[in-house]
Amino acid sequence: MSTTPRPIDSDADTLAVDAAFVIERLRGFIADGVRKVGFERVIVGLSGGVDSSLVTALAVSSLGAGNVVAVFMPYRSSDPQSQTDALAVCDSLGLAAKVVDITPQVDAYFERFPDADRTRRGNKMARERMSILYDHSMAERALVLGTSNKTELLLGYGTLFGDMASALNPIGDLYKTQVYALARALELPHSVLTKPPSADLWVGQSDEDELGMRYAVVDHVLHLLVDERRSRAEVIALGFEPADVDAIVARVRGSQYKRRPPVIAKLSNRTIDREFRYPRDWGR
Repeated sequence: MSTTPRPIDSDADTLAVDAAFVIERLRGFIADGVRKVGFERVIVGLSGGVDSSLVTALAVSSLGAGNVVAVFMPYRSSDPQSQTDALAVCDSLGLAAKVVDITPQVDAYFERFPDADRTRRGNKMARERMSILYDHSMAERALVLGTSNKTELLLGYGTLFGDMASALNPIGDLYKTQVYALARALELPHSVLTKPPSADLWVGQSDEDELGMRYAVVDHVLHLLVDERRSRAEVIALGFEPADVDAIVARVRGSQYKRRPPVIAKLSNRTIDREFRYPRDWGR
């Protein structure tokens, strides 16, 4: 019997992580993934939230502070605490953050579309930030690291080609509650660990308010449905509200298009992402 520790406990009641083991695995994932494609450096869009802060800390732990570029991109309505937290994270890791205000280009665009609602504006901000991040990735010769966790990816709680974009994602198989566990293990700043999760797309925006339930509930249900492959009836029998379970299932089903590459019409014998699926280091 193998004695290798499991990075994530299979008990759906705990969602426990062996933090030290997972951190070591992710350090190796970053170093291997970056160097395999000919890079030495990475770049992260640091928002001051727990996800991007954890990814930044993992990158520094893996590659060293000199090989990590952190970019903070506020909008005029962003919570000032976000910048305070982002700079605190950088200070704790020995980084000097780049600050790029996205207000001028976002406002210039929406002067032409003044009736755009806040969701449309929030999506534009997310894509503007990623556009800036990829521009700086070219200038810095640094690979873009993703900051979307497993909860967000399964729920489609992110902007396609915005915050969901990246070259490598170290935390995409960690639920939000597990992200917090690793962040605590790495001793990220207290304010990052304790403030309500928010994409900071508009004043007072809260992830859990938008979802209508706490991450602890969402993660537990997702773990049962996805990792344990339980049926709807089984999950409800464990004590979860049918309305909550149905809402989560609907989000997962409705956001499948966000989790796959663009669908290519098949015309040949070997279509990209179907028959042609060689690994990243093909040809070496």
